[in-house]
Amino acid sequence: MALLWRRCLASRSSAAAWRRCSSSQPEMPKCDFQPTPYTGRGFMETMKLRKDYLSPAILTYYKQHVMVNQGHMQWLYDIDGRRYLDLFGGIVTVSVGHCHPKVTAALQDQANRLWHTTNIYLHPGIHEYGRKLAEHMPGNLKVCYFTNSGSEANDVALKMARIYTKAHDIVSLRNGYHGAGTANLPVLALSSWKPQLPQAFGSHQAMNADVYRGPWGGARCRDSPVQTQRECNCAPGVCQANERYANQLNDLLLHSVPKRIAGFIAEPIQGVGGTVQYPKDFLKSAFGLVRERGGLCISDEVQTGFGRLGSHYWGFEAAGVVPDIVTLAKGIANGFPMGAVVTTPEIASVYEDFLTFNTFGGNPLSCAVASSVLDVIDEEGMQENCDVVGTYFLNQLASLRDEFEVVGDVRGKGLMIGVEFVEDKESRTPLAKEQMGAMWEECKDLGVLFGKGGNFGNVIRVKPPMCITKEDADFATQVLRVALTKHCNK
Repeated sequence: MALLWRRCLASRSSAAAWRRCSSSQPEMPKCDFQPTPYTGRGFMETMKLRKDYLSPAILTYYKQHVMVNQGHMQWLYDIDGRRYLDLFGGIVTVSVGHCHPKVTAALQDQANRLWHTTNIYLHPGIHEYGRKLAEHMPGNLKVCYFTNSGSEANDVALKMARIYTKAHDIVSLRNGYHGAGTANLPVLALSSWKPQLPQAFGSHQAMNADVYRGPWGGARCRDSPVQTQRECNCAPGVCQANERYANQLNDLLLHSVPKRIAGFIAEPIQGVGGTVQYPKDFLKSAFGLVRERGGLCISDEVQTGFGRLGSHYWGFEAAGVVPDIVTLAKGIANGFPMGAVVTTPEIASVYEDFLTFNTFGGNPLSCAVASSVLDVIDEEGMQENCDVVGTYFLNQLASLRDEFEVVGDVRGKGLMIGVEFVEDKESRTPLAKEQMGAMWEECKDLGVLFGKGGNFGNVIRVKPPMCITKEDADFATQVLRVALTKHCNK
């Protein structure tokens, strides 16, 4: 098989040539949609424009790049009309499907009436959407502030916590990602995202409660259908890993911060860091410790919100906590630029004492789109689909872990899934970049677009539009099996 692959690789000039060499290509699920033929600039000309006029900061996936022409629900089509199953959803952003007809109609209708005024004037959309969003929140989380992105939302939340508490210090978790803006860098804890800038004043990063790579964790720690294969000796109802990670946070609070802090920010499941889940009750313990210090608790729901985890609408609900501030973006508007901060009236009142403004936040177009997204999630049962299809998908992927030595861990909840690849299960050494890249590229050539993340770049991220089916999950699992067979030892 390896020799066959080398011969194919040496001779192929396209994915089509590889398909002629392979007799085991999984069959893609059927789709009746026909994309509009592409008539724009060619691939090479576009690549030259990208090199000459766009920032080198823009990451381009794959050695053989994908140039996208059109999207339809869970499918993307390149300029040659080739179809891909999109399992990364524009980096966890296309929540209800590419060009969902109801969302597209809402955008078109609003664009024909009013694009923008800023919020110094009244327009119905922002008020109606604020009410609808607040109605999806528990407790007293009823006041909304709209932004254009998750980074902006987290910036606002951190500032709000500091103003309200009259304290400065913020605690976050290692391996967490909360945007890469100047205000966000101190709470971001992934070294590959950090430039050489002063950024640590008043920010403290606690040990990450990672039950797979951390010092503690076992086979009953995670709120997931699939558990780590590490042994667990805990008695029923007792999680030693949770207690030990909470003790590490408490130790940081005892030694590294003032007696009063501004707050704590965490993702319910870490996204960019590789879909890392904590022990089930860790956030409960963390929130309790932070509140003892007078701090506010911020739940970064940029990736976990809007039903993606299946069992609950918000990630913090799945963790059994209610935060003081919630930040939202990405799937909030199915790819249209929008973010939000939701908090209590008391905390929101801090902005009464000075002016603050976001020119585009909550504009008529974004509110129309976001409002229709809430409707689609509810009307089409997408939260339930995340639960049913996500659980099925996780179990299918877990079979690969049992089959291949290099599949170290499968984890997640709903349609927020991570598959971590290692040299071997015992050492958990991250899989070499060459093997990881070849396998990932192969999946793309076979028609599946996975994301990639984790501190070592060795985690496949599965965060698709929430409309995918079990048939799609079967196809993706088969594709990954083919790629593993060709590029990694069993």
